[in-house]
Amino acid sequence: MSSGSTSKMSMASRTFSLLCMVTVLNLPIYLVNCEMFTAMTDLERLLYAERDIAVDLRDYIRLEEKRIEKLRAVVSDYESHSSDALRDKEKYLGNPVNLYLLVKRFTMEFDDVLSKFITNDTTKAFLDRLAGKQKSFPSGDDLSGAINALLRIQDTYQIPSAKMASGKFLDSASTLISPELTASDCFIFGQTAYNDDDWYHTILWMEEALDRIRLGNDESSSVSKVSIIDYLAFAAFKQGNIKYALKLTNELIEEDPGHIRAQNNKIYYDKLLAQEAAKNPGREADESHGVINTRYLDEFRNTEEFLGYEKLCRGEVTHPAPKKLKCRYVHRKNPLLWLSPLKEETMHDKPRIDVYHGMLSDREIEVVKRLARPRLGRATVQNSQTGVLETASYRISKSAWLKNHEHKVVRRISERIEALTGLDMSTAEELQVANYGIGGHYEPHFDFARKEEKSAFEPEIGNRVATMLFYKTEYRKEPFKRLGTGNRIATLMFYMSDVEAGGATVFPHIGAKVFPEKGKGVFWYNLHKSGEGDLLTRHAACPVLAGIKWVSNKWIHERGQEFRRPCSTNKDL
Repeated sequence: MSSGSTSKMSMASRTFSLLCMVTVLNLPIYLVNCEMFTAMTDLERLLYAERDIAVDLRDYIRLEEKRIEKLRAVVSDYESHSSDALRDKEKYLGNPVNLYLLVKRFTMEFDDVLSKFITNDTTKAFLDRLAGKQKSFPSGDDLSGAINALLRIQDTYQIPSAKMASGKFLDSASTLISPELTASDCFIFGQTAYNDDDWYHTILWMEEALDRIRLGNDESSSVSKVSIIDYLAFAAFKQGNIKYALKLTNELIEEDPGHIRAQNNKIYYDKLLAQEAAKNPGREADESHGVINTRYLDEFRNTEEFLGYEKLCRGEVTHPAPKKLKCRYVHRKNPLLWLSPLKEETMHDKPRIDVYHGMLSDREIEVVKRLARPRLGRATVQNSQTGVLETASYRISKSAWLKNHEHKVVRRISERIEALTGLDMSTAEELQVANYGIGGHYEPHFDFARKEEKSAFEPEIGNRVATMLFYKTEYRKEPFKRLGTGNRIATLMFYMSDVEAGGATVFPHIGAKVFPEKGKGVFWYNLHKSGEGDLLTRHAACPVLAGIKWVSNKWIHERGQEFRRPCSTNKDL
């Protein structure tokens, strides 16, 4: 199969059912160009839409049943009338009244039959209602995004295709059990990878589809064995497995002797193998090594940092554990914490990363979610070259920003952060709330702006999801004008949901990892006391494997901290 000769299958017809299945899985995504996967709240709406469609369909069926009953009565009338008339045609037609009634039957009455029972207004009304709902339905791009989510989680957590297809993702007891994928589903996964020139995943999923066809596990499959082998053979060739490609092509020809492309490919593969044999005369081919199928990694994903990130996501240990870490109750000599001291756990010493268990109550979390839901928008990040806020392709989430004056709970959270950290909140950013969607993750990044990011933390007027900084509660609305609040000196991140598996926050350069726990807060300084960025604070959010992830962030800026965290020329502080 040549890549140019293969048409890309339309997948829109399977969009809704497969996406609903993926919604149950809560699985991650890497790159998408659509909105459907940026928040679980989007996918929740699909479930409500499915429920409403079922109600509409039930009403439609009820009306259709009434219509059919009336149409059956018309049929009975036509049958009995024609039967009586045809029993003695001359007698019937000799009656002028009968002639009048017959003509009337096929003029006025038949038009009435057409309008009431055949030209179905009920169907049109139902289709009109459905059309309104379809505007929010997933698209073919959404389906591709959902599949890429599964491929990403497969890579990150090293899950075999057969295990994913079986619907059992985790070895331990888990609620993450999904319907088993059919051979057709596996084929669609492989085809999506094929269309992206991703031969590694094409082979994995086409082989899984083929196994299911061969074992007879999917007798109702809508995809043919020939189609699966056709894709698989070409992907095998692209990965350098010429003998395997030839073997598959021979099998394809047995299934479909008239397959012209397969016949031409067989000639080509035979020629390549003959050339290889001529270059290495007398050398017997080793048939025992199996199929070579190496995952392609671009320059960034082949770095020690990214590979370490994936290992940490899987819970592997990449660095020696720090020594002399402590757990304690803290009140920081602040009245807000005297009656309710926080449970502090130091996760790492340099840089120091502290975890505070139960820092937010369930009620506070629900208030924050309720305020954020209506305004969730695609997350943006700073372009390191231009400083302009852009929609993040690698950060799949939706975020909203909550001001202190909007609700007493939001204000109370800021006051609690100030009591805990001792830092001035007047120059901090608003509370950012993020809901991760299918494939919700955030690859390694810094929270602070580096020197080359000239326009960091400036507001982008008109962008509702842009970071709006404030100083003494007065917003500066001048576009592209620095607010003078300085860099992000510290981060306090809250987990606002439990996540059954995955979704950890990891620090690849120090091997630290923090797993989500509802109400937990995580605090660290992004800057040394010298004002230089602490490169060891580079961190990432792992894909969610099971569960729904809500987080909120408070980014604290340098301005106002001059006496609360005095600067120092010591670069180690």
